[in-house]
Amino acid sequence: MVRRAALVITAVLSSVLAATPAVAGPGGTPGAPGIGDPYFPLDGNGGYDVKHYGLAITYTPETDVLAGRATIRARATQNLSAFNLDFEGLTIRSITVDGRSAQWSRSGAELTVTPRRTLRYGHTFVTKVVYDGIPQIIRDPNLGDAGVFATDDGVTIIGQPDVAATWFPVNDHPIDKASYDIDVTVPAGLEAVSNGLLEGRSTRNGWTTWRWEAREPMASYLATATVGQFDLKKYRAGGITYIDALDPALPEDIYNTAAASFARQPEIVKFLSQRFGPYPFSASGGIVDNNEEFGFALENQTRPIYAPGFFDSQESGDAVVVHELAHMWYGDSLAVARWSDIWLNEAFASYAEWMWSEDQGLGTAQEIFDQNYARPATSSFWTLRIGDPGADHLFDGPVYDRGAMTMHALRLTVGDAKFFRILRSWAQQNRGGNVSTAQFIAHAERVSGQQLDDLFNAWLFTPSKPPAPAA
Repeated sequence: MVRRAALVITAVLSSVLAATPAVAGPGGTPGAPGIGDPYFPLDGNGGYDVKHYGLAITYTPETDVLAGRATIRARATQNLSAFNLDFEGLTIRSITVDGRSAQWSRSGAELTVTPRRTLRYGHTFVTKVVYDGIPQIIRDPNLGDAGVFATDDGVTIIGQPDVAATWFPVNDHPIDKASYDIDVTVPAGLEAVSNGLLEGRSTRNGWTTWRWEAREPMASYLATATVGQFDLKKYRAGGITYIDALDPALPEDIYNTAAASFARQPEIVKFLSQRFGPYPFSASGGIVDNNEEFGFALENQTRPIYAPGFFDSQESGDAVVVHELAHMWYGDSLAVARWSDIWLNEAFASYAEWMWSEDQGLGTAQEIFDQNYARPATSSFWTLRIGDPGADHLFDGPVYDRGAMTMHALRLTVGDAKFFRILRSWAQQNRGGNVSTAQFIAHAERVSGQQLDDLFNAWLFTPSKPPAPAA
């Protein structure tokens, strides 16, 4: 994510997905109502692992009503007498589990589903939820707004860390990735843009259904189903299918700049692939809607969404596209295991901007580092422990800038050859998975053959200005 202005994972998975409360139900136990992330304890749910979401939604711009049917295929990781889904606000019409109607109850954003029979450990079960209503925006004074943002002709669905539960029932934490099919039905004449590949569209009785398939596992907050009038451009380059969506209502200068930056995406992907390894997905592209209600860009998997304001200059437009496409490796393919490790997303993407700047002759990575390091030791910039910033500070500036400085300090410490070997092997060895700070430190030490605790402690966990690394 970019705002304008601005250890062992197997053990973690087994503990969060199999976690259960103390009270047992008949023939099994209820799954935990949250994965237990220290920052957002009720995000996600325990007792099962989602494999696939099949979403079919209909959106009516005149009323802002979203009607949906979610088909969720999951595997029980314990004997489940009941399980939770994260789901906010919308009205539930029916729920079935394995074809049989199920009991359910709600408490805030927690939806508890009780199937007729206990779901045995290892059993793959299918939950279907039919629902409708007007999605609500999440208003957070610290993290900003997120959700289904109504526009003049549709919606933009965007947000982090929470957004998915505002438009479909979900196990809403990055540690439980899944594949997606997303069918979006809208009035004929509008476009519906989602993740992955467009598998087809059909029009009947004045409504068009757009069928999207995201084959590679995806964290839930990265899913979108953005609706409106868009100029769609589809093309292939370097074995990747690009699908771009630009709102024709954008001011002409913004539209032209965004189109020019999007045209550079194959060049940018090639640049990043040379440093990070092969692009991890089958599709790419981006969305710019004429919507000023949010002021950030987000790395929605294979289809980042950008606020129009980023394209007020070509340099700014190119830089934000570099940032969000770098997230395809670091943030999407490699998702955080817990939100406290957010620097792993933003440091890599921000440092990609620095490397791009150097490649384009706009300022070297060392020059950008020096500009940031020139901040006085008394600056509040140095007080945030970016390796564990706290839930209210996930997207504060130091997470991005001091994060990128951490990457540059690592580069200076281990040398270019080892540094880029660290980046490439980190992305390839953990492709499609979840990662932690402890894992990355261990990986960097293993590849470099150096002991790096002091460096990472100083840059990630010390609330003061670190010593300057030796160039």
